[in-house]
Amino acid sequence: MDQLSAESAFSSVEFAENPEPRVPCVLVVDTSTSMQGMKLIELSKGLKTYRDQLMKDPLASKRVEVGIITFGGRVQRKTKFVTAPDFNPPQLDAIGGTPMGEAILEAITMVEERKQAYRENGIAYYRPWIFLITDGEPNDHWKPVCSRVQAGEKDKAFCFFAVGVEGANMEVLNEISVRKPLWLKGLKFHELFTWLSNSQQAVSQSSPGEEVALQDPTSGPSGWAAI
Repeated sequence: MDQLSAESAFSSVEFAENPEPRVPCVLVVDTSTSMQGMKLIELSKGLKTYRDQLMKDPLASKRVEVGIITFGGRVQRKTKFVTAPDFNPPQLDAIGGTPMGEAILEAITMVEERKQAYRENGIAYYRPWIFLITDGEPNDHWKPVCSRVQAGEKDKAFCFFAVGVEGANMEVLNEISVRKPLWLKGLKFHELFTWLSNSQQAVSQSSPGEEVALQDPTSGPSGWAAI
């Protein structure tokens, strides 16, 4: 059995065991050297919060799927799409530059591949999320990414979110993202990932295609973002 057919067979078993509609989310995480230290430590803790929060919701734990792409020196698919029970936050090591453009393109490809797998197996799905976290600016050929993100949003192929940690070039993020990029207040990764989990739990309770109002991340005691 070649690799492609092996992966297809695995997907068939996976979807047969859990035929619930899916809420796919790709986390696109900056692991360049500037993220070294407390930023990456707190981000890693946030990933565990994300998993734990999803696990508390029986329906979301079956419907929300998480994949992780890192970009530090090079782009890596760190975690394939999995539901919360199978999500083990990977170790994140800071290294190298910031190939952000390539990482976003990889995330778009990963989403397209997953949607194809859903279609082949008769699995309904919600609009995928691509969630970028960075404290820098791209050092690769990133301009073409803007039109890809804008086209994806226009076609409702995915939702793209950008979060800037201290040091991020928000002007670049503003060019890439249709939605207004958000500043992370300090190192409030715990609050960010709690918001992400709560938002996706709300989406998972809805019907595919239904619009769901998200909590404002800039307000209230749990607000983690600034514009």
